[in-house]
Amino acid sequence: MATGMGEVGMMKGMRRDAVYVSTVPLRAAKGPAQLFMSAAYSFNLWSDLQHYMVLIRPTSPPAQAVVFDFQPQDPENLYVALAALSGRQVPGVVRMRKLAKLPTRKCWFVGFSNENGINVAHKFNDHWQTDLKIGDHDCRHYTNGLVECLTGEQHVLERLRGSRDG
Repeated sequence: MATGMGEVGMMKGMRRDAVYVSTVPLRAAKGPAQLFMSAAYSFNLWSDLQHYMVLIRPTSPPAQAVVFDFQPQDPENLYVALAALSGRQVPGVVRMRKLAKLPTRKCWFVGFSNENGINVAHKFNDHWQTDLKIGDHDCRHYTNGLVECLTGEQHVLERLRGSRDG
């Protein structure tokens, strides 16, 4: 059976890396602050208490998902948290780690990468300014920027919030 041009394009599209956005509760100092943040996150009380991350699932072996995110260097330090919440810049760090499998909750497929997703993410991270300022340069800006580099889609978090809220 002959393969049509559309099928070839489809097959080629399936080889691209899958891109996801996921959220977890912001980390806080152990104790009441951590319990409060986890509860607020679980009940979707404040979208600002969510930490956003980009997950890439490569199609080439090993096809283990890789997480990229941006957060304060010491997210559990109370003084760092207070400084960040008061609008001051704090030292940040870009992280990369592997996952055995994708999360089953609060994880959304956003599209396929236009190129090798891991390479694109590394290049993006090489140029990312690591001073974190909540509301101006935080995990939301990082996630939107990296997803745009990977897929071409702008403002993905606004689209995802709209689809969850409405």
